[in-house]
Amino acid sequence: MKTAVIYARYSCDNQTEQSIDGQLRVCEEYAQRNNILILNTYIDRAMTGTNDNRPDFQKMLKDSNRKEWDYVLVYKLDRFSRNKYETAIHKKTLRDNGVKVLSAMENIPDTPEGIILESLLEGMNQYYSAELAQKVSRGMKETRRKGYFQGGPLLYGYKLDGRKIVIDENDAEVVRYIYSEYAKGKFVKQIIQELTARGIYYKGKPFIKNSVYNILRNEKYSGVYKHGEEIIDNMYPQIVPQSTFDIVRAKVMKNRNGRQCVHVDFLLRHKLICGNCGHTLNGESGTSKNGSKVYYYKCSGRKKHLADCNKSMVRKDVIEELVINTTVEKLSEPQIMDYIVNELLQMQERQLKENSVIKVLEKQKRQVDTALNNLVCAVERGIISNATNKRLHELEQQQAELEKQILIEHTKQAVQLKESDIREFYKQALKLEPQLLISYLIKQIKLFDNKIQIQFNSPIRISPDDEKSGLVFYSATFKMITHKYANTAPTTVEMKMELSL
Repeated sequence: MKTAVIYARYSCDNQTEQSIDGQLRVCEEYAQRNNILILNTYIDRAMTGTNDNRPDFQKMLKDSNRKEWDYVLVYKLDRFSRNKYETAIHKKTLRDNGVKVLSAMENIPDTPEGIILESLLEGMNQYYSAELAQKVSRGMKETRRKGYFQGGPLLYGYKLDGRKIVIDENDAEVVRYIYSEYAKGKFVKQIIQELTARGIYYKGKPFIKNSVYNILRNEKYSGVYKHGEEIIDNMYPQIVPQSTFDIVRAKVMKNRNGRQCVHVDFLLRHKLICGNCGHTLNGESGTSKNGSKVYYYKCSGRKKHLADCNKSMVRKDVIEELVINTTVEKLSEPQIMDYIVNELLQMQERQLKENSVIKVLEKQKRQVDTALNNLVCAVERGIISNATNKRLHELEQQQAELEKQILIEHTKQAVQLKESDIREFYKQALKLEPQLLISYLIKQIKLFDNKIQIQFNSPIRISPDDEKSGLVFYSATFKMITHKYANTAPTTVEMKMELSL
């Protein structure tokens, strides 16, 4: 029997444990239908899916290293993540531990076309998340235009009068003192000592360096601040005179420590294997004779003298371009493209007919409607308490959330992808998303002195006879000038494609 853990999440405080209960129930029913044993559950409450800063999510990834279960079961893929780049990275981590992500509500087959469909669904999840964020952003922008407080911690030196921010003169005087003394040349440490000696504290505790620096860096004290390209001048009343603020801002900017470094993505990291000794090739950097930075892959076995290996370094841009072009060329062949596009069309047609997502959501809404009606009847009979009021509020929120989800699913159903849409998405994904292409499809790349062998995660089945081949291998033979990689790029790259089945 296969084993699994369940990961569940809801996004905001407006949702409740009912959302988690619904996810767990659907996942458990899926597990029973598919003879899967649930070993554990991981739950993040009021956590966004647009990033991976979620305690139980990180614990689940760490626990997968023990390789004690086969699947991570989620209600829908957007519960796992709404960020497709992080999704690819974390699925790779799980896959390396022998664990696969399953969606209880989305029927995704274990085939190459399933990979494309999964990518489409993840793209749509990120689209709906971005669309919702855009709507929220419009509402927040309108709030800023009116000069109303937008929520969150209130800045030191201010207080609220209704929805408007006004100056709290007691704390504002402290802010002016901090700015004035710093502008005169005093150090932050001295300012803190003087404030403590006078019995002036920050939120009941003595000031610390970070709290003082946060005050000195905050442009809202000048009465004007920028939000993106917006300039808001009617929300925070001015506390610090502009001349003093400008002096402090110049000093703070000048005293900043550290330099920003350029982040370089090595697309083939953890994928590239030395064909000579079997060790990984890791990203390295060097400086050419003209002083420019050069990036390349170097065999860890040779570098650490772990094996008798003489594998030469390979320029990052050369090998990555070769792998991407090779993969795109093969997946762009009309026979393979037609097969995958047709499979996706059939899959879409089946999902539109079944539409199990809407059925489950509507069933959940009927249950909530019934519970809400029963509770309203109880209230009308005079059964009123804090518990009933709390439960009534929870059910109303759950009802509104389900109505929103049903509307979203109906919208998805109304927008049916045409063959041309899928084909165009497929082409654009091959061209514009090399990182996802490598993360999803490529399992391992073996680099020899005269050839490169690319091993894919899943077979591309063109005919029934192909299934016996297991994993598909693409081989590309190439010739490169390998000496002096730090100075010159290869002048010739000859490539020959062959499909090994």
